[in-house]
Amino acid sequence: MLFKRWKIFAVFVLALAGCLWHENEFSSAADDEAYLPLDDSEYPYAGIPRLVLETENFREIRNRSTKIPARLQIYGKDSPESEIFELTVRGRGNSTYNAPKYGMKIKFSKTVKLFDMPEENEWALRSCYGDKTLLRDYLMSRLGHWLGVKFTPKMQFVELYLNREYKGVYLLTESIKIGKNRVNIPKTENSFLLEKEDPKKVDDPYFKTRDGNLIHIKSPKNPSRENISVVKQHLNLFENYLHRRDFWGEDSIAHWLDIDDFLAYYWVQEFAKNEDGKFTRSVYFYWIQGGTIHFGPLWDFDLGFGNQSRKQFRPAENWFIRNYRWNKYILADSTMNQLAADYWKAHRETFRALIDSIPLYKKQIEKAAKNDFKRWPILDNAFTWALRHSYKSHDEAVDSMTVWTKRRFDWIDENVSK
Repeated sequence: MLFKRWKIFAVFVLALAGCLWHENEFSSAADDEAYLPLDDSEYPYAGIPRLVLETENFREIRNRSTKIPARLQIYGKDSPESEIFELTVRGRGNSTYNAPKYGMKIKFSKTVKLFDMPEENEWALRSCYGDKTLLRDYLMSRLGHWLGVKFTPKMQFVELYLNREYKGVYLLTESIKIGKNRVNIPKTENSFLLEKEDPKKVDDPYFKTRDGNLIHIKSPKNPSRENISVVKQHLNLFENYLHRRDFWGEDSIAHWLDIDDFLAYYWVQEFAKNEDGKFTRSVYFYWIQGGTIHFGPLWDFDLGFGNQSRKQFRPAENWFIRNYRWNKYILADSTMNQLAADYWKAHRETFRALIDSIPLYKKQIEKAAKNDFKRWPILDNAFTWALRHSYKSHDEAVDSMTVWTKRRFDWIDENVSK
């Protein structure tokens, strides 16, 4: 028990706080408590921060729309390291939404600064349930920051205790939204933050382009019909342009697309062979009326770096992202293809550095991973979505991903200019 070293008075406060909480005096309890209770006797401290999250009346979180009042506190090894924050929490995610270990979205009642991330009020808690290394999204974030992919979300590994139950290793992640410390573009009716969606789950408001791509308008929140028409017409014209296959005349592709942003975004997706990144879903881009289309931020890489949702193994060899939708047309152009090759050659050492960093990131969560797979013994599960490979240990899962990523690097290096 974490609190056995605390003073008798603190233990008394803890017991009293628990009583207050169960008696549903949610607001008054938040004012009186010094800390939220944490019992880590079964899942001991593992070297990363712990988030203690308690919902009002211990309500379950199984809904993406219902915002449940809650409180949260950050713990270090022996004691709390933050005040008790008031917030709301709801479910989040697509394929992992109904998984035993599910994702959440949290929104604080005020802006707060968490770890080394800028002050904000919204974050996502990513469960990493479909990734037995627990590392893939974090790898994407590191690579995106090193390459300068705009607005790549910052992340922090944490262990989550929800309603006094251990829930495992999560990634506390900056959510994607327009804001000074997120996607820093003007928040006007003519600034559009967009997401390519999957037909299985399309959030309103959305529209379909001439090529059949479903586009969710993430911002502005409540666009008028006129504004939806403006952005839809622009993307339709862009798709018409892509089908022309003539990018370098008077109407250059640089008038339509920010090439530098596209190349950085493309190479992270291609290097990881990200299943969602082939213009399936979780592909973000933004456009300000009168300007160019910018790709980013990066998001959702649990089906990258050798992992996939289908039983067929995805080899490290061969091109992937460039074979689909907009990417197919853009990179079919010989000049764009050469620019992509030049980008790889100029940044290849950055991609190599990511591989070299995997042991460091693995070490950061080594003890926490033992807790996680004790709570969720899925390492040998090869029959559920995204859990297609069976491993004897977390070490084996990480080693397998590392070998795949090295092979991917070597194949691209040998074939990038062919």
